[in-house]
Amino acid sequence: MIDAINLTRELIQRPSVTPADAGAIGIVERTLAHLGFACRRMKFGDIENLYARYGAEGPNLCFAGHTDVVPVGDVAAWSTDAFAAEVVDGVLIGRGAVDMKSAIAAFAAAAATAIAAGQVKGSISFLITGDEEGVALHGTKKVVEALQASGERIDHCVVGEPTSSELFGDMVKVGRRGSINAEIEVKGVQGHVAYPHRAANPVPVLVKLLAALEARVLDEGYPEFQPSNLEITRIDAPNTATNVIPGAARAWLNIRFNPNHTGASLAQWIETEADKAAQGFKGSVTVTPQISGEAFRTEPGKFTEVVAAAVREVTGRTPELSTSGGTSDARFIRSLCPVVELGLVGKTMHQVDERAPIGEIRMLQQVYETLIARYFEAFA
Repeated sequence: MIDAINLTRELIQRPSVTPADAGAIGIVERTLAHLGFACRRMKFGDIENLYARYGAEGPNLCFAGHTDVVPVGDVAAWSTDAFAAEVVDGVLIGRGAVDMKSAIAAFAAAAATAIAAGQVKGSISFLITGDEEGVALHGTKKVVEALQASGERIDHCVVGEPTSSELFGDMVKVGRRGSINAEIEVKGVQGHVAYPHRAANPVPVLVKLLAALEARVLDEGYPEFQPSNLEITRIDAPNTATNVIPGAARAWLNIRFNPNHTGASLAQWIETEADKAAQGFKGSVTVTPQISGEAFRTEPGKFTEVVAAAVREVTGRTPELSTSGGTSDARFIRSLCPVVELGLVGKTMHQVDERAPIGEIRMLQQVYETLIARYFEAFA
């Protein structure tokens, strides 16, 4: 059997700040191998990934998670060493305690219980990456592509992201909005401010374009989704002199969008507005979009009912089935199978003194145990 708290502490003590692994994936691999899982390490670029499976038949219930964490930030602001994994007054403190090493440990412990009880009437698998908090190019995305290429079938997936909002079990994520980033570069002609006819100032063109993009109300929302929103995240016109018209100006923006849009349609809209802003300008406007995920939703049905019932049985709460929040690796997994996200309360993720109550980690394990048992009763 596995003690979820001890395993979480062992994982936290590996400073696996993206893209470093620091041995965290190896801990998960050894733990699962002892339970009888067939483990496949997958390294893409500098990123360590793991796919492990117990059983050879369907249905295959997968748990997906990540061992990488965000940087500590201000070390002096932490009440303990961020990687010491100390327990203070019943609360586990450390980077990754919430997001999301506890969830990996809790599901591993739950899987061990299910295997010992003979409940696995099919397969349980783990898809663990070290590239969720980074650019996410060599993590789950690549693993999913490799699994598809090899014909591996996953029937349903639970991602261990910290989805609870105020109280543990009050929210399960059944979808996410899409995300697109865009870099806009306006190249003009540098010159003296007293002789503007000899220059081409890129700043007014950029300001005009950004104003046009900001002025559009993208939508009023979509069933089960928040309205889409565009946020300008950075503006830069490198210039240290007050009497020089700059030769270039840049801006960066992000759009979080619901199913009213696709990443491609939004990229085309930005391009069209850029062309309008550039009319009559003696320079160029270049848009470089990067679509990091499309909007998706797992439709209500037997799988979401199993997940909600497991939460309700353990916590007494009926979770809200939500699509709120940012992106996660569920956006890649949804091409394989229906996917939901279920984990701890996320209030302290990425913060100084990230922490999780020991009791809630134990309760998460109980929810996962109940979910596994109910899953094979419903689908085997």
